Amino acid sequence: MHYVKTFFTSLLLCFIASLSSSAQLPPPKDSLSPAQAAQNAAACSATDASSCAQAAAKILPQVMGPSPMEENLRRLTDEIGGRVTGSPQMAKAVEWAVAAFRAEGVEVHTEKYTLPHSWSEGDSRIELLGLVKFPIRGVSVAWAPATPPGGIEANVIDIGDGTQADFAKVTAHVKGAILLVHNDVIVTYADLANEWAKPLPIIARAAKEGAAAILWMGARDHLLLYRAINTSDGEIDKIPQAILAREDAMRLARTIAAYPAKVRVRLDLPNNIGGPIEQENVVGEIRGYEKPDEAVILAAHLDSWELGTGALDNGCNAAMVIEAARAIKATGLLPRRSIRFVLFSGEELGVLGSHAYVQAHRAEMDKIRAMITADYGSGRFTGYSLGGRRDTEAAVREILRPLESWNVNNHTYDMDLGSDHVDFFLEGVPTLAANQEDANYLANYHTASDTFDRVDMLSLKLNTVVVALTAWGVADRTEPLGKRLTHAEIEQHLVETGIDKQMKFFGLWDAWQSGARGRKP
Repeated sequence: MHYVKTFFTSLLLCFIASLSSSAQLPPPKDSLSPAQAAQNAAACSATDASSCAQAAAKILPQVMGPSPMEENLRRLTDEIGGRVTGSPQMAKAVEWAVAAFRAEGVEVHTEKYTLPHSWSEGDSRIELLGLVKFPIRGVSVAWAPATPPGGIEANVIDIGDGTQADFAKVTAHVKGAILLVHNDVIVTYADLANEWAKPLPIIARAAKEGAAAILWMGARDHLLLYRAINTSDGEIDKIPQAILAREDAMRLARTIAAYPAKVRVRLDLPNNIGGPIEQENVVGEIRGYEKPDEAVILAAHLDSWELGTGALDNGCNAAMVIEAARAIKATGLLPRRSIRFVLFSGEELGVLGSHAYVQAHRAEMDKIRAMITADYGSGRFTGYSLGGRRDTEAAVREILRPLESWNVNNHTYDMDLGSDHVDFFLEGVPTLAANQEDANYLANYHTASDTFDRVDMLSLKLNTVVVALTAWGVADRTEPLGKRLTHAEIEQHLVETGIDKQMKFFGLWDAWQSGARGRKP
């Protein structure tokens, strides 16, 4: 491994030399049409292109050489650990971030918002009663209510996948019962999307029909436990819920099949619920020399779940944002516009921290030129998801042209609701959400195995170069990356990308249309 890294470093040094020797770089190797190529040529002046090449040549050795990023990440994950918003660990993470920015001479401050409730898991216990007994391992769903003191003792009913038809088969027995719901193993991102969406109608039916609690079959193999949340506004859920180790849940299902209506469980979830409570986002800044009131935001979320230590989701990218700030600062280069390096809390609860930031800065959205974020571990960047905006692609390609050989200019037009760029997108601000190779992100998503040793540091360094150059390039361009879209134009992108359907499913569409969330009509 050491030999491979040494060899790769040699190649990088050659690449740096080529960047430094000439700003006239070869055109990107892509399949642009003649019209698109002409648009590309017009998108960035020769001065802008030269500026990007020079910035890349200075940023790259700063990041790829000795740097504090790995040790910063180790302290965040190994020493502070998992960082649930509203917890003492989250407060320590904020202190960590502020200290890391200040150590590099980057101006930094925090901005507060109010979280409706704090939440932490107590000593959860799931005990099988009756003739057949075996240990059942499980954890509470986040922001689920506590069971009454002493827990709940009730029959367990297997309702399969929890569809309306599954409920219809057992309607007469649901009231007062504990429901077992099956899940498939998560293999793809489509499976993960199903895990987010599937619980909502099941929870609504269970609460309406008077079920006492829900037990979810784990969607990971090998007894791997993970945290999930089924609310998105910081409010406490409707009904107690726990996620069972998959193998234990399957054994429970077989036991229920062997002894219908005779399997009972004592479920004790003494969750600790408090609030309201103030939380903070961390904001570092390098001020622009020409248009300091205009800003490009480079962001990641600092919070995580706590069964693991939140290294892939999203500690590595929080450390990356700080490293990008350090590298840009170390070059001595000043951009035309300001670059804000923002670490949000509350992302895992439904992007609450970034939503609060946008609400607090709503009057400034005309001057936010782009929001750049990464949230998929340390897998190599392949480009950005542009949220349906074809008008920004040419400029992004030009900015990243110095890194063309890294294969990072493969941009897509899709959009998702899964991270902190959402509220910026809904305000019409150009968003660049990093597309990344999966690497090991999905296998460790929200699980006890999301730990420091899973992070690919070489890949993370390469990604840092990409985001630092992107932020620099957007901030230093003569012209803005793209205009701020109107409400009607945003809605057109919502429909084109299919996000309108997701917003309707998750109950966000009415707030969008009324202007309560996103740009007003």
